[in-house]
Amino acid sequence: MSNDTSISKDLIGQLIDGKIDDDNATRLQRLPRKDHDRFVAYIEVLQSRASWPDQILLRLCDKLYVVRNAQNQRVVKCECGHEFGDYRQNWKLGCKVRVRRTAAAMREVYDPAPACPEPGWQEIREFFCPDCATQHAVEVVAPGYPAVFEMLPDLDKFYRDYLGIPLPDEAPDWYTDRTEQVTQRWAANAAG
Repeated sequence: MSNDTSISKDLIGQLIDGKIDDDNATRLQRLPRKDHDRFVAYIEVLQSRASWPDQILLRLCDKLYVVRNAQNQRVVKCECGHEFGDYRQNWKLGCKVRVRRTAAAMREVYDPAPACPEPGWQEIREFFCPDCATQHAVEVVAPGYPAVFEMLPDLDKFYRDYLGIPLPDEAPDWYTDRTEQVTQRWAANAAG
């Protein structure tokens, strides 16, 4: 790696894969600031690995992305290709969910025992892709607490103001939480 702030796509790939050597990891940590094009290079590396053509706008976690799909919609998409829907709606509402409520079920994933959540007061929710069964998230919350919507990114502002690359479909309503629309639809369907 050179002494400048630019890094190669190969090194970005090593970071993504968790295979970067100690020397390069230390050098990256000591860089005075990131090069301006690093995010673009990062997205290009992710895009080259995707099995679908949709444009990746942001990576949410290891196998979950905000993409612009063929219908020009911004959606959350799993690495396997499953679409969870509009990125402004909590993608967890489209998951298969395993809930651990008993002490025995919680101890299957928590060790040591003193760190285990307390049944009755807390539950563990595990969120899985309905197509490939990848586990995308885990929450420890009080029973009945709504699924946590960790992040609604302002993609327009990020691309325009930080990257200097405005998105072609920029609009003020893209940065609006629309999770309520899902739960309202569920309520309407339940009411019959």
